[in-house]
Amino acid sequence: MADKNILATEPRERAGKGAARATRRAGRVPAVIYGGKIEPSMISVDPLELNQELNKPGFFGRVFEISGSKGAERVLPRDVQFDPVSDRPIHVDFMRLSADTKVNVEVVVLFVNEELSPGLKVGGVLNIVRRSLELVCIPAAIPESITIDLTGLELGDSIHISHIDLPEGAESAITDRDFTIATIAAPSVVKSEAAEAAEGEEGEEGEEGEEGVEGEGTEGEEEAKE
Repeated sequence: MADKNILATEPRERAGKGAARATRRAGRVPAVIYGGKIEPSMISVDPLELNQELNKPGFFGRVFEISGSKGAERVLPRDVQFDPVSDRPIHVDFMRLSADTKVNVEVVVLFVNEELSPGLKVGGVLNIVRRSLELVCIPAAIPESITIDLTGLELGDSIHISHIDLPEGAESAITDRDFTIATIAAPSVVKSEAAEAAEGEEGEEGEEGEEGVEGEGTEGEEEAKE
């Protein structure tokens, strides 16, 4: 189960773009709490505290306790809007959580005990296919992260979603296949894939270079005609 995270908030009296701009001018980030068949609560968040939480892994998979118009509420972040120039957060959406409602969350994957993997000891490479998992959970079952133990894994071994013990009340959002999360790959395989990728990029660059010459000539001809 995810730990309870506290995020200090202040109420906002009005909704709308004008009110949101006024909140930003006052040095805070406007936010809203919605869901649960209750009227949305308009709140604001301290930008420094918000950035601290955004910089931690798994922001959208963490349950927060914040103060809304209905008192303390357990919420899940659903969306953050950023300023296109400054990249500062300018608005946050939080969804209310009720005990029996299932929600889709993205949970970060952590790998431990790399030093205890025989495959990695002999020079193998941990090839991470998925750094996060999309789960469907009841609020009480939302994990802070999914930890995968690499102890005993040999070269060529793969880790699939079926190998993961998810908390009771949580399941994978992808149910039609046993997808791969990571593999222990031989160095030669990784190098071969990297070489093929590099060759492909060089070929594309060569083609782009030829097209660039033709394009410049065309532009010059058009300028001359004008």
